[in-house]
Amino acid sequence: MNIAILVTDGFEQAELLDPKKALEEAGATVHVVSDKSESVQGYLHTEKAMRVSVDKALAKVLPEDYAAVLLPGGVVNGDALRMSPQARGFVQSINKADKPIASICHGGWLLISAGIAKDRTVTSWPSLQDDFRNAGSTWLDQEVVRDRNFVSSRKPDDLPAFNLAFISLLREQQRTSSDSR
Repeated sequence: MNIAILVTDGFEQAELLDPKKALEEAGATVHVVSDKSESVQGYLHTEKAMRVSVDKALAKVLPEDYAAVLLPGGVVNGDALRMSPQARGFVQSINKADKPIASICHGGWLLISAGIAKDRTVTSWPSLQDDFRNAGSTWLDQEVVRDRNFVSSRKPDDLPAFNLAFISLLREQQRTSSDSR
């Protein structure tokens, strides 16, 4: 199972590294997909942290090659990705195929800008609640919220629950696709 982590410079380090590790331990192949070519700059809140290698260029990946997408947070990352037509198109295609989309913190901005947040129940960093409500979403202040193919969380403290919910959704999707063959 291939999972794309869609990210650019300014991501919240824990929100990429912790789910990546959990997904790999669950048997998934995880690709860091970006508009940057070699590596992306992570942050610990407002302080620069480590750089993470990019596995695949956003311009060259196909949504059909992935079982799901993970959208880490970070204000700069979330704001930049929501402005990218390629990023919006990628998550729109994943959503249209009813594949899992996991967003945490400011990663949810891409759901809004891609036009796929309407009539969905989500959570995020609290400052995004007005954006989600204005997009027609129901916003909840909970550590993890699941709505059909969406899993969302608020912040790094929620990562244990987020990882469990995302992996659970992936396993359900895998069973469903196996049953339909």
